Amino acid sequence: MSNHHHSSHGHEATHAGHDHDHDHDGHKKIYWAVGTALLVGTAITVLAREWEFSSVALTIAVALFVASIKAFLVCGYFMHLLSEKKVVYLTLATTVAFAIAMVGLILWSDKDPVTGTSPKTFYVP
Repeated sequence: MSNHHHSSHGHEATHAGHDHDHDHDGHKKIYWAVGTALLVGTAITVLAREWEFSSVALTIAVALFVASIKAFLVCGYFMHLLSEKKVVYLTLATTVAFAIAMVGLILWSDKDPVTGTSPKTFYVP
């Protein structure tokens, strides 16, 4: 009777192992698909250098769009953030908000004069 019980566990373990292998193959397919998408995104970025856009702002917008998609794919799949808890998303969102705020402050204050200085009017080697 003990042998029958043992063989039952052996069968369950084999079945569980088979499910694990199937799950592993699914992850491999996802990683290959994401890797391919990243290569396509990189190719688009390289080829976009040859495309003529109507403005610098549109050029930057296209570059940032492609880069954002690639960053999402890397963070979401390779760093496993899509399966993480909400705390990680909150931390990520807060970090992004502060980064945007810092860049915004830099751009907003770009033309402000610095107290006690005068504009440079000539080049001094």
